[in-house]
Amino acid sequence: MSFDSLGLPEELLRAVKEQGYTEPSPIQTQAIPVILEGKDVMAAAQTGTGKTAGFTLPLLANLIDGESAKSNQVRVLILTPTRELAAQIHESVQNYGKNLPLRSAVVFGGVKINPQMQLLRRGVDVLVATPGRLLDLYNQNAVRFKQLEVLVLDEADRMLDMGFIHDIKRIISFLPKQRQNLLFSATFSNDIRKLAKGLVNNPVEISVSPRNTTAESVTQFVYEVDKTKKSIVLTTLIKQENWKQVLVFSKTKHGANRLTKQLEARGIRAAAIHGNKSQGARTKALAAFKAGQVTVLVATDIAARGIDIDQLPQVVNFDLPHVSEDYVHRIGRTGRAGNVGEAISLVCNEEFKLLKDIEKLIKKVIPRKILAGFEPGTPLPVSVLDTRESKPSKPKKARVGHRDGQRSGAGTGSRQKQRSSRNNFVG
Repeated sequence: MSFDSLGLPEELLRAVKEQGYTEPSPIQTQAIPVILEGKDVMAAAQTGTGKTAGFTLPLLANLIDGESAKSNQVRVLILTPTRELAAQIHESVQNYGKNLPLRSAVVFGGVKINPQMQLLRRGVDVLVATPGRLLDLYNQNAVRFKQLEVLVLDEADRMLDMGFIHDIKRIISFLPKQRQNLLFSATFSNDIRKLAKGLVNNPVEISVSPRNTTAESVTQFVYEVDKTKKSIVLTTLIKQENWKQVLVFSKTKHGANRLTKQLEARGIRAAAIHGNKSQGARTKALAAFKAGQVTVLVATDIAARGIDIDQLPQVVNFDLPHVSEDYVHRIGRTGRAGNVGEAISLVCNEEFKLLKDIEKLIKKVIPRKILAGFEPGTPLPVSVLDTRESKPSKPKKARVGHRDGQRSGAGTGSRQKQRSSRNNFVG
């Protein structure tokens, strides 16, 4: 099947070809025709499946013939959990809509709100937003939804995990009752289905990946290592294997900063992104990583949402996540768009329980390796797969002053200082 057979207009087909895509992914094949028809959709798709284009392309197609957005009005609202994901989706909207007379914008916290208010005065056909900043703008009469035609919730499971449920419900209460609704999530958990009951109407359900499965295109393995040797083992692997572009996950912001400094001291170009970094610094680090100017990007889980690099060859878990589902999200950053990838975890004896939980979730024992010269003083116990049913993780409560998606006024004085950078938001 080709994109030509999906019913998209010529302007979009040209843009797709310019991006280098020739055949639609399974989620695109199933979602695009349904969305073009104006139906509500519930789609379960892991990261890296092409879901962004799966909803962006048909939405842009449906907007072509309608009335342009008036001042402060929005026709399509796309809600996402983090700044990076919002920026990534907006980039897709710009790339695919480059041949269309449509206006788009992205709004999130961490940058000044006044430029966003000024841009919204023109009205935008597609608005990508994090929940907190959108509520700020609504409360200041900078955005209105009388013309809204479509609501998209992307990575809905992550928004629930991050405690955005009350913000989402408030936003939905402002919207017209008659609208198209699209809900995209990695899984159809009980919480997601509960949210969907008050959102989608007779939805078409699409699922392209079983719950909590990892892509076949990703080779996974564990390096057994002492905790104190993780940094030098990572350095050795990068140099021995000649890795050129590596995304490394750290469980804490301080750990990410520390590891970045250690790598830099050993001659490896590295940068860190996490919630304590200003938006300008995060954008700069990600751009340098994508351009190949930085070899290693060290990220926390939340900051890494939205990192979309088709040919990212390696993902490294410097620390295993405490929530097993996050392992699936992390390694989904590699092996995307038909490419192969490697997911390497540096695991010390203290993390064995976390490893067992991950293996139980993905229903497989991850192969192990030991780097010569760095044999662990305390080897990992042998894994025995636990086949008992896992209980779903409880969603987290929103934290006051959370730096991703939360209200811009909720932060501390230091956070206010981070709002000096200014982006060009309109496509």
